[in-house]
Amino acid sequence: MKTTYIAIALLFFSFGAKSSSDFSQLETLFTQWRAFEVAPLHKLAPDYREETFIKRHTKWASFKTQLLAFDKSQWTVVQQVDWFVMLAELNGYEFNEKILKPWQRDPAFYKQVWTYKSDVPAHEGPSPHYLTELWSYSFPISASDQSRLANDLSRIKPFHIQAKENLTGNARELWIAGIRDIQMQQQDLIDITAQIETTKNATLIKTHQQAIQSTAQFVEWLREQRASKTGPSGLGIEQYSWYQKHVHLLSMTWQDEERLLRRELDRAWSSLKLEEQRNIGLPELVSVKNSAEYNLLAARSAEFFLTFLAEKNIVTVADYFKPALYERLGNFEPEATRHFFYIGTHLDPTPLYSHFYHWFELAIMENDPNPRSIRKGALLYNIFDSRNEGTATAVEEIFMHAGLYDHNPRAREIVWIMLAQRAARGLGSLYAHANQMTMEQAGEIHMNYTPRGWMKTEPDLLIFEQHLYLRQPGYGTSYVTGKALLDSAIAQKAKLDEDQGRNFVLKSFFDQLNSIGGIPITLGTWEMTGNKPAFLNEVEEVARGKELKAPVTD
Repeated sequence: MKTTYIAIALLFFSFGAKSSSDFSQLETLFTQWRAFEVAPLHKLAPDYREETFIKRHTKWASFKTQLLAFDKSQWTVVQQVDWFVMLAELNGYEFNEKILKPWQRDPAFYKQVWTYKSDVPAHEGPSPHYLTELWSYSFPISASDQSRLANDLSRIKPFHIQAKENLTGNARELWIAGIRDIQMQQQDLIDITAQIETTKNATLIKTHQQAIQSTAQFVEWLREQRASKTGPSGLGIEQYSWYQKHVHLLSMTWQDEERLLRRELDRAWSSLKLEEQRNIGLPELVSVKNSAEYNLLAARSAEFFLTFLAEKNIVTVADYFKPALYERLGNFEPEATRHFFYIGTHLDPTPLYSHFYHWFELAIMENDPNPRSIRKGALLYNIFDSRNEGTATAVEEIFMHAGLYDHNPRAREIVWIMLAQRAARGLGSLYAHANQMTMEQAGEIHMNYTPRGWMKTEPDLLIFEQHLYLRQPGYGTSYVTGKALLDSAIAQKAKLDEDQGRNFVLKSFFDQLNSIGGIPITLGTWEMTGNKPAFLNEVEEVARGKELKAPVTD
C-alpha cells in the first residue's frame, strides 16, 4: 500500500450571499454556524455517517460563502481577528470531513465517557458531541441527575452500532491504540456500578448495564478487525503543514517545527547541565515520603506561588485563582508508581503549578467570560492549543526568569527537565505524523531524550501522550511552538512600547493576554501590537479558491 494524493477543490457556492460590513451580522453568522456544527442525532447518537456529511456539506459551503462576502476593510483589528477565528473553524470542519476523518479512522473517537475535566477549554483531541462527563456528576446521584445520566448513557449503544458502519479506515496504529481507550471506558462504567445500583432507578440501572455490555462488545469487534488494518496513521508532512497553517493559524511548516523542537531540546538539556553546574554544593532536592509531607509541601508551594505572582506584579491575581489552583494540588503517590509529572511534584510542585496557569484561564472563562460572543467558549477542533498549551509551557520559564526560584535554585532544574520532555515528545509526534516512525519509535524519542530517565518509570503516560498527538495533529508540538510564539509576542510588544516611549510592563502584558481570550496566539499578538502576520493573507487567499489536498490509500 502507498499513499498518494488527489486534489479536492474547495467548493464555493453563491447562495445569493451579499457583501456586508456590519460586524453584528458576523456574530449572528457565528451563532448559526455553531448551532449547525453540532452533529445531528441518528437513533439517539450523534450522526457521523458519510451520507450525513454529504447532505450537510452544502450548508457548510453556505457559511463559508457568507463569511467571505463580508467587507472588513473598515473593521477594527479586534473584529478582523474574530473573522479569522470563524474562518479557522470552518477550515477545521472541512479538514475533518475530508482528511482527518476521526469517525472513520480513529476508534478512540467513539469514547464517550470522561471521568475528568480537561485543563484546557475542551477535551484534547477529536471528540464526539454529546459526551458523558462523569466528573460533572456528584454521587450519590440526585433524581434530576439520574435522568440526565440515563439520557447520556442511552447514546452509547447506538453510537457503537454506528461506529461499526463508519470505521472503514485503515490507520493501523490509531486502531490498535484506540482499543485501549474503549477498554478504559468499559472499566470506568464498571467502576460506578455500585453508585448506580444504590439509586434503585430501574431505567438508569438497565441503561448503565446496556452501556457496559455494548462497550465490551465494541472492544471485541475492534480486536477482530485489528489484523486487517495495515495503513499509516500520520497525516504526512504536506497535510500536517496545511492543517497547522489554515486551521490552527500557525505560521510554521512541519520542517519549521522540527527545527524549533530540536533547538529547544538542545537548549533544555544544555541549560539543565549549566543549572546543575551552578548548583554544585547546594543540597539535592529530596522527595517527600508520605501524604503528610506532600500536603505540607503542596500547600506551602501554592501559597508562595500565588504570593509571588501578586507581589512581583506578574499578573492580576483574581480572587478565584486560589480555589482554582488549590483544587488541583495533587496527592502523595508511592515512588514505585510515579509517572513523569509526579516525580517532579514530589520534589517541588511549583514548576507544575506554573503550568497550572491553565486553571487560571479556565477560571477566567467561568467567572469573567470574554464579552465577545465569538470568544466566550472553547474554540472547536483544539484550535486553542498554541494559546493555552503554549502559554502554560512558556510561563514555567518566564516565572523562573522573573525570580520564582531565587530561594530554591535546585527547582530550576525541574523547569528544564519539563521543557526537554515536551520538546522530545513533540519531536516524536512530528515523525509519527510524517510516517517516518511508528508510534512506538516516537515514544522512544520521548522516553530516551527526557533527562534523568523520568519518562521510563511508567508507560501509561507515554502511550497516552503519543496516542493523543497522533490523533490530534499539532497538539504534541503546541506546547513548544506556542511557547515560541508567546516569546515573540512579548518581544513585539516590548519593542512597540520602547518605540512609543513606554516601559514594558509584564503584568499589563499578561492581563491583556488574558482579556483577549483563548484564540491562536498569532491572532492575539496581532491584536496586542497591530502587526498583522503576513501568512494570514495566504490563509485568506486559499479560502477564496485554492486547492486542498487529501491523502487517499490505494
